[in-house]
Amino acid sequence: MAESHEHRTLEALGLADAPRDRPLSYPGAWPAESGLLDGDLLLPLDRLTHPGRAPVLAVGSNASPAQLRHKLAAPGAGSPVPMVRARVTGIDVGVSAHISLHGYVSASPVVAPEVSRELFVIWLDDDQLARVDATEPNFDRVRLPAPRFRVELDNGETLPEVFSYVNRHGVLHNGSGLARSHPGQRPLIAELLAGSVELRRRFGVTPEEFAARARADARLCAWGTRLFAKEKWVTNSGLERLRCG
Repeated sequence: MAESHEHRTLEALGLADAPRDRPLSYPGAWPAESGLLDGDLLLPLDRLTHPGRAPVLAVGSNASPAQLRHKLAAPGAGSPVPMVRARVTGIDVGVSAHISLHGYVSASPVVAPEVSRELFVIWLDDDQLARVDATEPNFDRVRLPAPRFRVELDNGETLPEVFSYVNRHGVLHNGSGLARSHPGQRPLIAELLAGSVELRRRFGVTPEEFAARARADARLCAWGTRLFAKEKWVTNSGLERLRCG
């Protein structure tokens, strides 16, 4: 490795842990600034060039370089991936109404007209987009068009549209019917366990037990996903009618 890049490794930057390996860290560590993900390196992004690439709004672990590296880790996975900070208006980070086989409850975008968030846009070529699609079996990739959804990159460019992944099971609400915001994995799981005797009976009483049991049992994850609906915790994201076509 070139000496000048030693300080740009994910390990050196504190970005090496992927939520797929440490579920309670979900959504994982995000970069402090825009960068170019090149294997195990996150290099400075001096200039954004994106012809032929699709902009994908990341609201969860797709903004974690370590997680994204796992998703694209295969022979011939293609070129480096620009990861660009953006100010996004009209979208909040909701809670997916399903339990992941990796042992966490993931994020999903929800309509929130008055909300403005700092998120990331990742720019994927056709092969990379297909690879990421394949890692999202519980999500539909949709288009989020301007001006309803405003995405302003940190260089001042405003995008006409972006893709994002919307959970096909819906999202969890906050008790009043409105989609709840994702508070981070530990507090989220603690709140869910506190709210359901059945969930505690099958998944344990701590976030650690929840994550360990979910990772070991695909049937249990499916059961827990059905329980969310049974407990009447599920609502729409407001994005269900949007499509890629």
